[in-house]
Amino acid sequence: MRWHALREYVRGSLWVIPTGCVIGALVLGVLLSLVDVGPSSPLAFQGTADDARALLSGISGTMITVIAVVLGLAVVALQLSSTQFSPRLLRNFLRDRPNQVVLGVLVGTFAYSAGGLFTVGVSAGERSDEFPRFAVSVSIGLLFLSLMLLVFFAHHLAHSLQVDWIMRVVEQNALPVIRGDVFTEDEELPPPPAWAVSVPARRSGYVQAVDCRHLLRIAIDRRVTVRLRVHVGEHVVAGTLLARVWPTGPDDPAPSVQEFTAVLEHTVRIGFERTLEQDLGLGFRQLADTACKALSPAVNDPYTAVQAIDHLSVLFGVLAARPVGDHVGRDSGGTVRLVVPGRRFAEILTITVGLIRRYGAAEPNVVQALLRLLATCVVLSIEDPRRWSAVEQEKDLLVAHAERMTACPEDLAAVRAQAADVDRVLEVRRAEWRSGLRPTAGTGHDEARTAVPDTAVRRSGALRSDRH
Repeated sequence: MRWHALREYVRGSLWVIPTGCVIGALVLGVLLSLVDVGPSSPLAFQGTADDARALLSGISGTMITVIAVVLGLAVVALQLSSTQFSPRLLRNFLRDRPNQVVLGVLVGTFAYSAGGLFTVGVSAGERSDEFPRFAVSVSIGLLFLSLMLLVFFAHHLAHSLQVDWIMRVVEQNALPVIRGDVFTEDEELPPPPAWAVSVPARRSGYVQAVDCRHLLRIAIDRRVTVRLRVHVGEHVVAGTLLARVWPTGPDDPAPSVQEFTAVLEHTVRIGFERTLEQDLGLGFRQLADTACKALSPAVNDPYTAVQAIDHLSVLFGVLAARPVGDHVGRDSGGTVRLVVPGRRFAEILTITVGLIRRYGAAEPNVVQALLRLLATCVVLSIEDPRRWSAVEQEKDLLVAHAERMTACPEDLAAVRAQAADVDRVLEVRRAEWRSGLRPTAGTGHDEARTAVPDTAVRRSGALRSDRH
C-alpha cells in the first residue's frame, strides 16, 4: 500500500518530474562536456568562450521568464477549474502528464544552461579559451525545444480548459474503476455476530484504497473474518470504528485488537483526499458537481449541465450492465473472510440524479436529460427488478419536482413525453423478465431500444438540436 500511495502521489505532483529533469540535465551536461569535437565540426559552437558564456546566460534568463509564464498560466487554469466547474477537478489538472513534462523540460533547460556557466570560459578561477563546444550547441537545441513546448503548452492548456475536454477526462478516468469489477457482491450479507471485535481507525481522512488480496490472505491465515465499516471514498475519524473482526465460532480465541489495528494500518490507506483508484463514486461526484455548478445562479449555464448528464449517462450505462456492491473474499472452503462495503447501483443513482434534480428541476432541458439517463440505465441494465424500481422512483421524483418548479405547463410537455418513454422501456424489460426471455447480444432489447429516442442509448458525445 505504501508503494501504491507513493505512485499515486507522484502522478499528482508537479515537482517530481521537474526535479528529475533538473538532475538529468546536470548529469547530461557533465557527460556532454567530455565530448571533444573540433571547431570545424558542424556540431560545434562556432563562437568564442565569451560568446558561449553570454549565450548560456541569455538562455538561463529566458528560461526563468518562460517558467514564470507557464506557472502563471497553470495557476490561472487551476483557479478557473476550481471556481467554474468543481474543486474536485483540480486533481485531474495536477495529474496531467503533458503539463508536468513541459515544466520539466523548461526547468531542465535552465539547469543545463546555468550549470554550464560553472565551467564554460573559466578554469581554476581564471579565464580560459577552451570549452565544450558540443555541450554549448546542445543548449541551443534545448532552447528551441523549450520554445516549441511553450507553444504546445498554450495549445494544450486552451483545450484542457474546455468543459467538453474536462468532462471527457473525468469519464475516461472513471470508466476503468467501474470496469475493474472489484465490488461486485450485490446481495446483503448478515451483520457481524455478537462476539465480533471492534477495530478503531488510527488516523482521520478518506479511505482511498484497500489491499484486498493482502488483507484476505491475513484473514485466512488467522482464520477470522474482517468486515470494514466504511466503503472506499468515505471519511473516517481517528478513534472511531473502522472494522469488525471475529473468529469462526464464539468459543474460538478472540482476535487481538492491537494486531489487527496494525494490519489495517498497512492494508487500508487513509488520506486527506479521495482518489480514483477504487472509489467508484468519485467520477460520478465530479460530473454531478460540474452540473450543479453550471446550474447555480452565478453561472446559469444549463447546457453545460446537460453535457455533464450526457457523460454521466455513459458511466451509468457501464455501471448498470454489471453487478455492483460489496467486495467479498472467501477461503477455499467458501467461508466469507473479508467484506469491504461498496455502494449499490440504486445508491449511486439516487445520490447523483437527486443532487442534480434539486438544482435543475426548474429547467425542462435538464430534466429531459436526466430522464434520458434513466432510460439508458433501463436499456443497458442487467435483469434486476430492484434497479428498475430505483429508476422508476427517480423518474417519478423528477416529474413531480419539475411540475412543482415549472410555472408554465406547456414547458412540461416534452418532460412528460420523455417520462412516458422511460415507462415504456421499463414495461418492456419487466415483460421480458417475467416471460423468462434472455436476449442475446446484438439482438436483444430491440423493442426497448425503439421505445426511447436514439439518445437514450447513444454515447455522451452526441448532440441534439433541441438542447440548444
